[in-house]
Amino acid sequence: MMDFAIFWDWLSFAVRWLHVVTGIAWIGSSFYFVALDLGLRQRPGMPVGAFGEEWQVHGGGFYHIQKYLVAPAEMPEHLTWFKWESYATWLSGFAMLCVVYYAGADLFLIDPNVLPMSVPVGILLSMATIGVGWVVYDLLCRSPLGKSDTGLMLVLYCVLVFIAWGLTHLFTGRAAFLHLGAITATIMSANVFMVIIPNQKIVVADLIAGRKPDPKYGKIAKQRSLHNNYLTLPVLFLMLSNHYPLAFGTQFNWVIASLVFIIGVLIRHYFNTVHMRAGNPHWTWLGALVLFIIIIWLSTVPKVLTGEPKASASADIYIASAHFPAVRDTVLGRCSMCHAAEPVYEGIYHAPKGVMLDTDAGIANHAREIYLQAGRSHAMPPANVSQITDKERALLVAWFEGAGK
Repeated sequence: MMDFAIFWDWLSFAVRWLHVVTGIAWIGSSFYFVALDLGLRQRPGMPVGAFGEEWQVHGGGFYHIQKYLVAPAEMPEHLTWFKWESYATWLSGFAMLCVVYYAGADLFLIDPNVLPMSVPVGILLSMATIGVGWVVYDLLCRSPLGKSDTGLMLVLYCVLVFIAWGLTHLFTGRAAFLHLGAITATIMSANVFMVIIPNQKIVVADLIAGRKPDPKYGKIAKQRSLHNNYLTLPVLFLMLSNHYPLAFGTQFNWVIASLVFIIGVLIRHYFNTVHMRAGNPHWTWLGALVLFIIIIWLSTVPKVLTGEPKASASADIYIASAHFPAVRDTVLGRCSMCHAAEPVYEGIYHAPKGVMLDTDAGIANHAREIYLQAGRSHAMPPANVSQITDKERALLVAWFEGAGK
């Protein structure tokens, strides 16, 4: 148990690191190409079929870039495809979902106070919500509504608000935010895999065959790419939110998530307008600030308690341990001044990350985290402010490693 817990924690770290690296690569290339596309300029004497060009300077050299709205007259000898950044980001993100939320479903995915369900049912429901989210989005884009960019975006926003509300009635608040981000990220990656790249391959095939490509494929791909551009910032917020319980663990968490999408759109609208050289809409920052203040206020609204948390089935072995009474005294004395429903440590007003260790169930449900952060390592308490002793840390280790034996 000891070796596996340590291995699993390092696996979680490695997958998370990979996800961040691939995400940076994908978001960076996405932001760059949108900025490039919006900044293109036309001039006399450009090659036939060229829509616009841009001169850029970076790393000590100059770059001259031209865009063909449909395709050049001939297939270039070398063509770079931008797709693996997207695929690697989604695959590493799904791996992290499996390592953290599926392997730890009792703690992170399922909340019996929200909707009692078994672990297999919770995992299947998780996968279903992610898949259905893409199907609904794709059908809307392919419907007549897809011809109106503004109308489509408004309807899609309403769908996302409904999904945000629905997820908070299925999973833990933390998992609800993560799944809203996963659904949105899946839409973005599927746009690349199912629409953008296949459309570009059709154009390439036409060039190779000597046919004139249909401009509709480029138009469709551009619409999906624009959606990805506006969805990026909300996804980043949702993926980071699991570190901030004031975002996911309050009564109006679904409203907070809904407002985050508007903030993301406002910020991207500012940068897209600047890249188009169409002005500086500073009002977008004021709008984003006002919405963020509203989010802060919403997070302070008291949540109606749904009852004392119950220990999961897998946590019962930790309560049954002969070490548990001593462990409970240690945790209550060293940790619960912060990790409680009503923290008493000065400057702490909400339990960090929503982790509450002031009940038997709370301690048992977080046995692995206690073991790793206060037993096997000295990560907790921070700076050892509560003066936990080496003997007490050894007790936590013995408790976790001996549970169930």
